[in-house]
Formats: sequence, C-alpha cells, structure tokens
Amino acid sequence: MDLGVLLRSLIPSLQSVYVLVSYFVYLAVAGELLPGKVIRGVVLSDGSQLRYRCNGLFALTLLVAILGISAKLGIVSPLVVADRGLELLSATFIFCVLVTLVLYISGRSSSDKTSSLKPHVSGNLVHDWWFGIQLNPQFLSIDLKFFFVRAGMMGWLLINLSILAKSVQDDSLSQSMILYQIFCALYILDYFVHEEYMTSTWDIIAERLGFMLVFGDLLWIPFTFSIQACNCVFDNEPGWWLLHNKVQLTVPAIVANCFVFLIGYMVFRGANKQKHIFKKNPKTPIWGKPPVVVGGKLLASGYWGIARHCNYLGDLMLALSFSLPCGISSPVPYFYPIYLLILLIWRERRDEVRCAEKYKEIWAEYLRLVPYRILPYVY
Repeated sequence: MDLGVLLRSLIPSLQSVYVLVSYFVYLAVAGELLPGKVIRGVVLSDGSQLRYRCNGLFALTLLVAILGISAKLGIVSPLVVADRGLELLSATFIFCVLVTLVLYISGRSSSDKTSSLKPHVSGNLVHDWWFGIQLNPQFLSIDLKFFFVRAGMMGWLLINLSILAKSVQDDSLSQSMILYQIFCALYILDYFVHEEYMTSTWDIIAERLGFMLVFGDLLWIPFTFSIQACNCVFDNEPGWWLLHNKVQLTVPAIVANCFVFLIGYMVFRGANKQKHIFKKNPKTPIWGKPPVVVGGKLLASGYWGIARHCNYLGDLMLALSFSLPCGISSPVPYFYPIYLLILLIWRERRDEVRCAEKYKEIWAEYLRLVPYRILPYVY
C-alpha cells in the first residue's frame, strides 16, 4: 500500500467521528444512570474520598446487546470498526490532543485547593501537558480519569468483536482467532467484574490526568492491545493479522497457552485483590494468615511478599498469552507484551523512587523483606 493511500485512510470521516462521539455519549449517560455499586476511593491527602459508580459490567453488557440487536436489524454494521480502524484511531488521537489541551488550560486557571483539583504546575508546558496538572478533574460530575480507562477497556473488546465478525464474514475464523478472542474477552470481563479494584490503583490515586494517561487509556489500550488481531494495512482498508495469517496450533501448544493464561490470571487478579483488600482493611488475613505489614503501611504477605510488583508479572504473562495464539512466524503480534515489559519496568522504577522518598526507613526495611522487583530470583 502506498503512502498516499495510507495517509488518506487516516483522515477521519464524519462517520468515524459520529461513531466515536456516540460511544462517549453512551458511556457518559450509562455511567450516570445505570445502577451499580458506589465505591469510596482511597483517602486523599486532604482527607477527602471520591465516589465511583462501578456499573461498567452493566454498561458493557447493555452496549453489546444494543449493538448486536442493531446489527441484526441492519441499523449498524458489525464491521464498522474493522473497516474504519485507521480513521477511528486518528479521530481518537485528535480527541486526546484536544481534551488534554483543555485539561491543561483549565488546570492552569484553577484555584481549587482540594487534593483532587489542586493544580500542580511545574512551569514546563510540555511536562505539565504530558503528565497533567490536576489529579481527578471532572466534567459534568463525571470523573474523567475513571471514565477514560473504562472507555479504553470497552473499546478493546468492541474492536475485537468487530474483527471477529469480519473473520466470520470472510470465512477465515481460525482456531487461533477463537483462542485469542476468548482470552481477551475473559480478561476484559474480569476487569469489569472487579472494576472497584481500579479505584485503588496507582493511576487513579497518584497520577495526574494529562496526555500520558488520556492517550494511554483511549488510544493505546484499545488499538495496540488488539494488535494480535490487527496489524497495519492491506489493499485499501485496515488489515487484520489473524485474518490474513492462518496459524495452526498443536494440542500441546493450545494447552501450554491456556496454562500461561491461567497462571497469569491467578497472579494478576490475586495480587490486585490482596492489595485492594489490604487498603480497605489492613488486618484482613492473607492466605489464611495475619498479614505481615512493614511500618504499618506496606504489605509484605501473599503475592506482595514474593515480589514488590508481583501483579506486573501476572500482567506480563497475560499479555504473552494473548500473543501466543499467533504463533512465532512474526514479531508483530508480540508488540504488546514487549511494549508492556518495557513500560512496566519503567513504571516500576518510577514507583520505587517515589516510594523511597515517601516511606524512607520503612521502604528500606521492605526491600530487605521483599528483595525481588517482579520475577523472583531473576529480577
């Protein structure tokens, strides 16, 4: 495909803009109106706690049902994302740039003193735009940080479902595609089943909302996490990797792939659950025993006694399990786990610097008790 055709396919059409705007409007309305468990966030430095309505699973289920019925009636094409992937990607990128410029301007002009909205201005325009100025900015009472990560996770599933529909239409549905779709769907559905755990993650409680998070949530998650199924471009439309590459897996390969997914899920979900429960009630037993707590603040039991970022290990194993169905004929499907490895090592390094500054002697004791960062005996 020549460069001219590629560039033209990146220009958002009115339909792609309409799809994106409709998606955001639905999520905003559903997030406010649908019933769901209301969770109090962690206590912020000023003693305040934000409230989060965790109705993502309801909103996702209803959206998929609406789209399925609409596709059956011929109102919406199930291939709209698969056929307009690059347009939607570029439209999302433009939205990310615009919304973060608004966040930058509103943050700079804010005089709010609360922990959620107090502006943190370094004076470096690029730094403040990239990392953000405010911790939890809102729009029409919608917590934007929580909203954007929800949009990204749902978008990932919608992209996959559209690719699945295209593979069925093209009569190219393969064993590898089915395995990939099952693993991703289970992971995404599990995220929304345990959506309240997101409220105690570092992104929510510590990272300010700037281009880094907005771009990561809205564009990077849905469009690159699905790269195992989608690649670059073929002919005059988006091309999808598993649609154009038949991979025959042996039974042992399928079993091994399932094993990697299940172990990764057990570590990832178990570690995050232990962390969330500990933050809610530090006295809750871990693996049937009283938790080991360093300085009354840092958990050194369960998965968190094995490695300081054991949840990252689970996340990496899950990312690998999403790519293994594609075989080893090309490095392209392994972009996600490779990128995630680099990202998590970078993030782990940032986290450790912050924790060393925050906890001081307590952190030094924690390092002594839990010497490994991510992978025990290796790193």
